[in-house]
Amino acid sequence: MADHPVVAMRGIVKTYPGVRALSSVDLSIRSGEVMALVGENGAGKSTLLKILAGAARADEGQILVDGERVAINSPRDAQDAGIAVIYQELNLASHLSVAENVYVGREPRTRLGTVDFGAMRRGSEALLRGLGVSLDSTRLVGDLNIAMRQMVEIAKALLVNARVVVMDEPTSSLTEEEVDALLALVRRLRESGVAVVYVSHRMREIFEIADRITVLRDGAVVGVREADAARPGDIVQMMVGRDLEDLYGVRASNVDEKAVPALEVRGLGCGALLHDVSFSVRPGEIVALSGLIGAGRSHAALAIFGARRRTAGQVLLDGVPRRFRSPKDAMAAGIGLVPEDRKAQGLFLGLPVRENMSSASLASISRLAFVSGRRDRALAGRFAQQLNLRSSALEVGAGTLSGGNQQKVVLARWLARSPRVLILDEPTRGVDVGAKAEIYALIRRIAADGVAVLVISSELTEVLGIADRIVVMREGYGVGELDASDATEKRVMALATGVQDDGTSYLAQNSERS
Repeated sequence: MADHPVVAMRGIVKTYPGVRALSSVDLSIRSGEVMALVGENGAGKSTLLKILAGAARADEGQILVDGERVAINSPRDAQDAGIAVIYQELNLASHLSVAENVYVGREPRTRLGTVDFGAMRRGSEALLRGLGVSLDSTRLVGDLNIAMRQMVEIAKALLVNARVVVMDEPTSSLTEEEVDALLALVRRLRESGVAVVYVSHRMREIFEIADRITVLRDGAVVGVREADAARPGDIVQMMVGRDLEDLYGVRASNVDEKAVPALEVRGLGCGALLHDVSFSVRPGEIVALSGLIGAGRSHAALAIFGARRRTAGQVLLDGVPRRFRSPKDAMAAGIGLVPEDRKAQGLFLGLPVRENMSSASLASISRLAFVSGRRDRALAGRFAQQLNLRSSALEVGAGTLSGGNQQKVVLARWLARSPRVLILDEPTRGVDVGAKAEIYALIRRIAADGVAVLVISSELTEVLGIADRIVVMREGYGVGELDASDATEKRVMALATGVQDDGTSYLAQNSERS
């Protein structure tokens, strides 16, 4: 790794009307290193990246490449300086081929002046092979999964000889296997001398891949740490400005183990997706569904909620078997579901926050089939106060909020219905650490009010931190249950994978004991 920075930002200041987004920020990026840029939503990361990418201009400060000051006033200026930014929302044309996307704006020409599609195909496939990817470059990008689309974006960057590649939340929509493949690619980029700026909320990935960590808070750099000398708790504390040792809160001690479960699932089946899944959630209890991506956890939630037809088994509420033909039936019975993808399934992004909050409770705020504006505003105001949302945010579009605030809005919608059972599918996905702490505290309060809470999460530390009991699924089956006091990462993963540390089958060992 080189000691000198390939790119340096010095004294960067950016002010928007009424907001100082960046305050004299310094950032250095060395050749052949992975520098993690972390901070809560609103810390200034996106603004800083836009300035580096030429999508916004700084009010003050300078950018240096190899020690020489450069003017980056457009994305093309950034490309010419060897800087490529891969945004969370990928900048690809889904109706064009892989090769056309890689070479867009830089198409090779034949001697007759026409586009040389053969050279584009060969060149893009060579770039992808260098990334360890075998992909037919004539395929339409719209037919690729998210992981492959990211590889196409990276190939675009390498085509223009990018010396700095910025990745903004690159793993937010990837499976665990795809995350591992992406991290392996980042290592190859580092080994080839490329500097990588890695933006993520996920501490595990940051400490697995980063050489240095730069922390932003409230528009200023509050610290730079060598990754091998830092601890996750220290980085989190720098990000939020307070101690988060009690991130997950205190487990409830008032769960009545003899109480009739508020929710009980017996032998749940859903075609080829689910097989003989059984578990229960008592009033005031938080139960987590854990397992690898594709284990069937979300399918189970949808089947319980009436959004997917179950083909076997029973769902009982307060000991009474119920059959829900639609989500409307489940809602009427007192079940709420915060879906995995809040933007696509949980929010009306173009509608105001206030209308999103009340959208599941229209009957209670209406008179003679007309929504009462006074009741609507009162409902939204009550939950804005409870969830620490500014009242001024109630009239803005839900799509303009940060991930954490968007999740609060979805939670408010269901809390307004006073559910008996609340299912939370990936409740903190794409949410920064500070907002996670608020959401965990809210989940604790919901359970303390006697609601049965079922949490689905792919973050094992979250499962271990928030749940009273953990139900593990694998390949559509429920394969085990652990009390929080007995659960460890190893025990959960042994159930989730079916393999012990020594390589033997977990189920085989348990069947021998029984």
